[in-house]
Amino acid sequence: MHLLWALIIGAVIGAIAGAITNNGKSMGWIANIVAGLVGSAIGESLLGHWGPQLAGMALIPSIIGAIIVVAVVSFFLSRSNK
Repeated sequence: MHLLWALIIGAVIGAIAGAITNNGKSMGWIANIVAGLVGSAIGESLLGHWGPQLAGMALIPSIIGAIIVVAVVSFFLSRSNK
């Protein structure tokens, strides 16, 4: 049950990051989940485990990490399309 909860929270975190970076419309649910989970790991490793937590993920560092992941991936994908 924890895995399902973590996937749902990861999707929400990825969707928030996509909305903040204006890349949420081009991302699907799977990309949102991956961005949320990878962003959570990156954000928590860089910023620590502070703030409110859901499903074992600190929300504020996770969202910041997901924003970084979405921005970096969007940068490289836009460069390869040119």
